[in-house]
Amino acid sequence: MSKSIENTDVAVKINGLCKNYKMFKRKRDRLIETIIPKFERHAVFGAMQDLNLEIKKGEVLGILGKNGAGKSTLLKMITGVVTPTSGTIEIQGKVSSLLELGTAFNPELTGLANIYQHGQVMGLSNDEIKMKENEIIEFADIGDHIYQPVKTYSSGMFARLAFACAINVDPDVLIVDEVLSVGDIAFQLKCFKKFQEFKEKGKTILFVTHSITDILRNCTRTIIIDSGKKIFDGDVKSGVEEYKKMIVGLGQKEKDEKGTLLENNINNKDIIEKTGEIWKTHFNENPELITYGNGDAEVIDYGIFDKKGNYISVIENDKEVVLKSKILFNKDVKEPVFTMTLKDFKGLEICGTNTLIEKISTGNYKKGDIITVEFKQKINVAPGKYTLSFSCTHFDHRGELEVLNRKYDALLIEVMSVKDTVGLIKIDSDITIEKINN
Repeated sequence: MSKSIENTDVAVKINGLCKNYKMFKRKRDRLIETIIPKFERHAVFGAMQDLNLEIKKGEVLGILGKNGAGKSTLLKMITGVVTPTSGTIEIQGKVSSLLELGTAFNPELTGLANIYQHGQVMGLSNDEIKMKENEIIEFADIGDHIYQPVKTYSSGMFARLAFACAINVDPDVLIVDEVLSVGDIAFQLKCFKKFQEFKEKGKTILFVTHSITDILRNCTRTIIIDSGKKIFDGDVKSGVEEYKKMIVGLGQKEKDEKGTLLENNINNKDIIEKTGEIWKTHFNENPELITYGNGDAEVIDYGIFDKKGNYISVIENDKEVVLKSKILFNKDVKEPVFTMTLKDFKGLEICGTNTLIEKISTGNYKKGDIITVEFKQKINVAPGKYTLSFSCTHFDHRGELEVLNRKYDALLIEVMSVKDTVGLIKIDSDITIEKINN
């Protein structure tokens, strides 16, 4: 059930939220139970299990999880589309949702009539809708089709009008479920600008997406849902890293079942004994680097060098550098994939590559083998501070990706430039100026 919140700093408060669905093996089982309720013939599927969540005003909450985790079920309960089995949902202010666009539309009515119908469903008076009418029509930008029945619309026109109606009712809480990118590129840009405008106004936003980049760029907090349970609630960068582990089968749930994930199994003394020197001690190592994997191989060392093999502490974005990593194999591995990734301090991946992308056959390795992997290139990014990551992965016999070892954010590095740049990437242009009049 829903009610208003007494705390003025909280926009949404959820306590003990559960949603169960009856699962019947056969149609006749459903019929029998309907006729004789005491004769239960169903199993129970828990789509949401005892969820507690408090979202403050002005927060942009990113909700991550695999398909079927319960993300959309949660949003539908918050908007009232689905009734909870138990628990409470308290909301302060007006809610607008971008879930299933156009659910309040009548296909027999014109687009203009549907603007009013949608507004009434949202609790607006006709006078309030009239004040927003032109804004909605201009945002949808479907021309004279606004006066035609919605059933004659293309899917793109339908989505544009539905989005325009949902986004222009000035809600206090906006709920978005993977529908920001509708219509053509120009309309998508308009959608993201509107989304940014809501953020700047301090609106509360609940944002479900599979795009890690969108979460990092837009959200102030992240939760992860798995099998109807909240398994993470915290800062965005940590949430994204936990989600990355989960999608390769090494998340918190798997950690609880399998034991501790790979954690620095080899120390500096072992590296000296095995390789004769240590690279990483010459650099600014991240004391809070993220490391995990199944342990079949381990990234034991890494460093940054110039073309002559000298250690370098600052990368110049117009000069070639060599990024090196050492890999120790603890088991036999066929055709591993070696990677390097550059990220900003918010966790957004700026650039990177791997042997699979570069179409390099890496060969087969035996237990105890140690190899060096080199990536030679220019780091053509804007000047600033970044993190450098290395990893070793592998595709098993089923074609599923296995993480052998990842060292995320291993080195803290600085990139400098001899000239100014615009944006994230440094580009070199040949500019020609020609006067065409005498």
